[in-house]
Amino acid sequence: MDTRIAVLSIIVEDMEKTAELNQIIHEFSEYVVGRMGIPYREKGVNIISLVLDAPQNAISTLSGRIGRLKGVTSKATYAKV
Repeated sequence: MDTRIAVLSIIVEDMEKTAELNQIIHEFSEYVVGRMGIPYREKGVNIISLVLDAPQNAISTLSGRIGRLKGVTSKATYAKV
């Protein structure tokens, strides 16, 4: 199975979606290399970076499911290796 390295950037504006977001991330935990979360209290958002090593379709599925949550946005950036 070919995998890709990616960073999934997530911005959470609706804190009530946090539990649902964490459940989705947990479903893909086998692909998570690392996670960093930054609460930006002054702006009322949380910023999360996920480093993934996963098949392309898993990254796309994860990003899409997260992006469908109201008040949450996500964007994937891929390594060239």
